[in-house]
Amino acid sequence: MLKVEDLQVAYGGVQAVRGISLEVSAGEITALLGANGAGKSSTLLSLVGSVKPKAGRITFDGSDITGLTPDVLVKRGIALIPEGGRVFARQPVEQNLRLGGYVVANDATYRERIDQVYTLFPRLAERRTQIAGTLSGGERQMLAIGRALMSGPRLLLVDEPSLGLSPLLVETVFDTLANLNKMGTTILLVEQNMAQALEVAKRAYVMQSGRIALHGDADEIGASDEVRRAYLGL
Repeated sequence: MLKVEDLQVAYGGVQAVRGISLEVSAGEITALLGANGAGKSSTLLSLVGSVKPKAGRITFDGSDITGLTPDVLVKRGIALIPEGGRVFARQPVEQNLRLGGYVVANDATYRERIDQVYTLFPRLAERRTQIAGTLSGGERQMLAIGRALMSGPRLLLVDEPSLGLSPLLVETVFDTLANLNKMGTTILLVEQNMAQALEVAKRAYVMQSGRIALHGDADEIGASDEVRRAYLGL
């Protein structure tokens, strides 16, 4: 579904991503792992058009999407759940969801999707009129996921969903991602929590200093001493 070839991302004179290549197959969860500063988030931002790549090629369903803007990519079926569960803090829960569904032209489809989000996260239904900035960290993460789902994505890019959450909420979020995948959503998951990510992923790539250090089957990556060296930078 997604193919990245020799992707390079730079901010001024700083090279954040140094020519990486990766693939995400339809129907799978693929994990992109690495320590903080490895270049994972920069990779995601380039995939959704928020950052223009310095070089390289990105294809989605066989079409070149390199350099396309975020609004075009959302309409094509790609959505990002940003790091830290970022939401529109001054808007109520339901308005956040409405903003996520801005590409939905059909009222019946919009209503169906918002009902699906509330079924997936009953707590959001209880707080639909509450200002998003007053939610707990776990609730904001739920809202960020729900907002992304409102656009009906076929490919979901998820950036550090466990960041700042308690172990119980981390388990809930990862269970949710696994269930979404079972329902047909393809996921590229960026995570520092290697154990959690490898538990739900089919394949994994490990980034170190802007490059892919190794990649392969998630089970093999988790059992490898080499991944510990690459992941920890030892």
